Amino acid sequence: MEAKSPSESRTILTDLVLPSETNPLNNLFGGELLARMDRAASIAARRHSRRIVVTASVNHVAFNKAIPLGSVVTVEAVVSRAFKSSMEIYIDVWVEDRESGRRSKANEAIYTFVAVDETGTPIQIPALEPESELEKQRYEAALRRKQLSLVLAGKMKPKEATELKALFED
Repeated sequence: MEAKSPSESRTILTDLVLPSETNPLNNLFGGELLARMDRAASIAARRHSRRIVVTASVNHVAFNKAIPLGSVVTVEAVVSRAFKSSMEIYIDVWVEDRESGRRSKANEAIYTFVAVDETGTPIQIPALEPESELEKQRYEAALRRKQLSLVLAGKMKPKEATELKALFED
């Protein structure tokens, strides 16, 4: 199975914030943003694996900036690391200034997807070969995040988390 680059999975979804998608403060509902991020991440995971994919976890979400009614919102998702059957997807959310057109980062998230066959059994996926410096940083950090998640879930002993230990050793 040939390795793929992150750019092969890049997914960009752009849409408007409509009145039915806002809270009483006229900002985009967090749940609506989560759904948009999940769709973009799902497409990115499917592009990488070329398999059926399911959301395994929402590892991190940061709602850093409110997204007002009428805003143009762009969700960019890309596979940041591929493991045996799972993929970490890094998501950046951008909001476009109505007058200047400048984009600013509003939110970010990290999801994990698993590729499965027609019976729902996890299936092997291609490796990922990061190219840019940012892709390499996210790739390296993904293993630490995975190990931390496994330790917290009780599926890995802390002493086995070699990447985490390396952070604290001299």
